[in-house]
Amino acid sequence: MLRPKVPTMPTPTGLGTPPAVVVEPTAVRPNVATPPAAPTTPTPSRPTLQLTPGTALALVGGGTAVVLVLGAVLVSLLLAVAITGASVAVCAVVLRSLLASETKRR
Repeated sequence: MLRPKVPTMPTPTGLGTPPAVVVEPTAVRPNVATPPAAPTTPTPSRPTLQLTPGTALALVGGGTAVVLVLGAVLVSLLLAVAITGASVAVCAVVLRSLLASETKRR
């Protein structure tokens, strides 16, 4: 009832080997010096960005806000780890005290 069915290998249809690739020899030609093309000035694909004092101030303000938010998140995570460690230490001291007083009573 619960026997696994082993798949059978299908028989190949068509050619089993890829057709041979014919390589034709080419003649080696010496490099002929061509005159250099006249230099052309590249046209920019997009307009250049000009920073005004207001834009620069907005960028600095945005960067400062990102740094402050990231710092607040990291400090809060560090504080959470510190509080968790302190609470685990307090629990360990209380359990040790309870176990020590239990062994003294006997």
